[in-house]
Amino acid sequence: MDERWLERQFAYSDRHGIALPSPEIDWDELALECQAAILSRWETIRGMIPDRIRDLEDAIREKQQLLFEEDDFAQSCLINGDIADLASRINDLNIWFRIQQELEPQAKLHIG
Repeated sequence: MDERWLERQFAYSDRHGIALPSPEIDWDELALECQAAILSRWETIRGMIPDRIRDLEDAIREKQQLLFEEDDFAQSCLINGDIADLASRINDLNIWFRIQQELEPQAKLHIG
């Protein structure tokens, strides 16, 4: 398995702080060996998601403390927006964490 090819099947997401699947071709067109390599790499990346979620939760707690101390309404709105964005990222990561793929011809890799 060509390591460079495998790396190209994932794209780093600044929003999520991890690499996400981004296959160059349709899952069903990949050889079983390629599917297995992608799944193996994804499981490694997927294992980092709980730590990433924890980091984002820490950031939310910090923003909540700032919000509690903030007297300016406009600034409070900005902080609230930041909290909502962080919560959205956590939601996305929870969805990615639940994605499972099997090495079956009828299974589809639901990514995107």
